[in-house]
Amino acid sequence: MAGYSGITAGYLILGDRPCLVETGTATSAPVVRDALASLGVGPGDLATIVVTHIHLDHAGGVGDLAGLYPEAEIVVHEKGARHLADPSRLMASARMVWGDKLDVLFGEMSPTEAARIRALGDTGSVDLGNGRTLSSHYSPGHAKHHVGLIDSGTGDLYVGDAAGVYLPQTGDLRPATPPPDFDLRTALDSIALFEALGPQRLLFSHYGPVDDVQATLERSAEELRVWVDLTRQAHSAGMDLDHAVAMVRDRTRERYAALQADDATAEQFELLSGAPSNVAGILHWLDRAQP
Repeated sequence: MAGYSGITAGYLILGDRPCLVETGTATSAPVVRDALASLGVGPGDLATIVVTHIHLDHAGGVGDLAGLYPEAEIVVHEKGARHLADPSRLMASARMVWGDKLDVLFGEMSPTEAARIRALGDTGSVDLGNGRTLSSHYSPGHAKHHVGLIDSGTGDLYVGDAAGVYLPQTGDLRPATPPPDFDLRTALDSIALFEALGPQRLLFSHYGPVDDVQATLERSAEELRVWVDLTRQAHSAGMDLDHAVAMVRDRTRERYAALQADDATAEQFELLSGAPSNVAGILHWLDRAQP
């Protein structure tokens, strides 16, 4: 994404019915295609493409990959399905937020044929073949169209962005609280749901697998509370967005080794989970909760 490697992960589940979890951005589609080919998965082999939610860093490549893998069923939560079939509103909204940066960061999401999309409710299941399933669990604290996915064969839990973002170089974990859907109670409930599923491993879309499930989910909840508490202080003081971002960024800086590291690592961390986006999302929620 945006010329970086190690920003956005797609995961291939190899088995009787190969399944890709997350596509990454539209601009990443050729990278994903080449990676699948190197693992022996050709155009007619991929059975399913599943996305945890429809943000462009997770699902921007769906339309392109649907075209490259014509046998694949496309699976998404029901609140995101129509945006995959017709991405025009999603793209217009993203362009308002990102402006000219949109093309560099994400590219343009292509439409997916509606007949190929399967919309999931609050729970659902994807057949991985040979009795193995990928079960879906609605987890909307980060976005109202977000699901977590657990593999019955491995206990791996695909957490999307509901447990925050993880930087493997430093072990840092930071929340992902963008507007317009962030809600603290719902976000904490989603993390509690993930704990209750008893996963063996957490597979972060940003970025990579984490084995220490309990400590990581506890840290996810702690990070949310820290960012919300600080942003609430800024909100109560009547700060505008820029001043609130500066204050929260300054007071959380010591929590993250990435920000003490080299410039490239710090820049990557900020791209993964930008303070302006996080603070804006929390302020949006506070304005709704306590205008």
